Amino acid sequence: MKNHEIARIFSEIADIQEFRGYDIFKIRAYRRAALNLEGLSQAIDNLSHKELLKIPGIGKDFAAKIEEYLATGKIEAHEKLKEEVPLGMLELLVIPGLGPAKAKLLYDKLGVKGMDDLERAAAEHRLAGAIPKIQSKTEENILKGIEMVKRGRERFPLGRVLPLADSLVDSLRKQGCVERIELAGSIRRWKETVKDIDIVATASDPAALMIAFTTLPQVTRLLLKGPTRSSVLVTDGIQVDLRVVERGSFGAALAYLTGSKNHNVRLRDMAVRQGLKINEYGIFRTEDDSRIGGAEEEDVYRVVGLPFIPPELREDGGEVEAALADALPRLVTAGDIRGDLHVHSRWSDGMHSLDKMAAAARKRGLAYIALTDHSRSLGVTRGLTIERLIEQREEIAAFNRNSGDFRVLHGTEMDILPDGSLDFPDEVLKELDFVIASIHSAFKQPREQITARMAAAMRNPWVTMIAHPTGRILGEREAYEIDMDEVLRVAAETGTALEINAYPLRLDINDRQARRAKELGVPVAINTDAHVTSNFDFLPYGIAIARRGWLEKEDVLNALELPEFLRRRRRNSGKFGGH
Repeated sequence: MKNHEIARIFSEIADIQEFRGYDIFKIRAYRRAALNLEGLSQAIDNLSHKELLKIPGIGKDFAAKIEEYLATGKIEAHEKLKEEVPLGMLELLVIPGLGPAKAKLLYDKLGVKGMDDLERAAAEHRLAGAIPKIQSKTEENILKGIEMVKRGRERFPLGRVLPLADSLVDSLRKQGCVERIELAGSIRRWKETVKDIDIVATASDPAALMIAFTTLPQVTRLLLKGPTRSSVLVTDGIQVDLRVVERGSFGAALAYLTGSKNHNVRLRDMAVRQGLKINEYGIFRTEDDSRIGGAEEEDVYRVVGLPFIPPELREDGGEVEAALADALPRLVTAGDIRGDLHVHSRWSDGMHSLDKMAAAARKRGLAYIALTDHSRSLGVTRGLTIERLIEQREEIAAFNRNSGDFRVLHGTEMDILPDGSLDFPDEVLKELDFVIASIHSAFKQPREQITARMAAAMRNPWVTMIAHPTGRILGEREAYEIDMDEVLRVAAETGTALEINAYPLRLDINDRQARRAKELGVPVAINTDAHVTSNFDFLPYGIAIARRGWLEKEDVLNALELPEFLRRRRRNSGKFGGH
């Protein structure tokens, strides 16, 4: 999809405009448009002009720029704007936590003209004192930000790569010669970041498929072209490898190329002990090299005496032992999810009305949502005052009277303030159906302070869930310093739920934390944090993290039918009891 490419250009335009001192309202308009494009699940290149105008924040001017990019691969206004900043300055604008204002100060006062200049200046402690509000800790954070940018050039957030990978596979599937085709690699295991894209296929005419693959519109550079394997670079420098195998090898190749490496080693070792050999070409008897399987992926597991292990578990994290003991988890599926407990509307920073958000959730098969608009301290999101929260309650009650079997719960996403207090008093919270507490400010506080804020919120009897507990945004912002072991311990102690935020650039909590939550009996909810109706389509990302964390249906709060969900809540608070 082109969504992320255009969103990146709009964000860069906003950064350059801020660097150059343009009108603040124009800058905000570009940032809002970029955010909404990032949050759009439909491929923007499939939308008509009329449909583009329906995207929040996209007026005629932005729609024209989007169409210009789709037609030419660039936006002329963006190209001209880049000429207004010094060479190398755009590198500085992508460093997390730096921002256009500080970048301009660094350029004006220290002559910093690029990332290498900045890295040297920070490492030599030339920034502290020379630039207002930059201290030694800031220099350390800048160096971490540079490291993050460099690391991000090697691995890409799953949410940015998977739509592209799916579009490539869809294009290839339309070729008449294709028989079977699947994504493999870390994408198929739903890892939160991936290095490249692996595709496995069988075809009646492999040469024709290779020609089609290497000439796809997304291809920017050909790296390798052969009769059964080709490699190309596509958008943003992502490498894509296509393997075309024989029909009898497809399952073995898919398993081999899905990995992980350590998981494959375990399977091969088990095979060797049985006089067998497993590789990407099939399953063979060692004594005579005769093939005994490999057309289906299940063959690889069957020959070593294992049940099929889902790709999300293939990390050599105990899945082989569990399979041997017939103790693999029955992983949660999309069909298990009954509600979404983190949804925003026009009441705060969402883009659609309560009615539209509810209709979109119902269309996707959900039975309930919790409307959890922001609280009063988060002014940038039009957070609700107590008075507006009461008004919203009345609108929700009116909706529920005529909603049939669909239910909207009244909730809030309430700020945990820098001093550890909460944004609403208990007498307000106890009237709500669902109370989310989350951190949106003072990210740079010490580890002990951030952790204490979170723990204090969880010990409040009316706080139902902590949202996006680490605050990270993949490829853009590292998690704040927080002791997640302590957070999980307090969550278990208090019966407070933790969220797997399904927004593709959050995926917070991660798979390891989700698995630990399961071990401790901490309730987990998989939510989209939807701000526009299309955000409900992000649910599979959260489900994948839950599956990688070994979560089953009974571990997930919003897999409960609404009556059971409400019953699980303790009568005198918003906390959750046992199964």
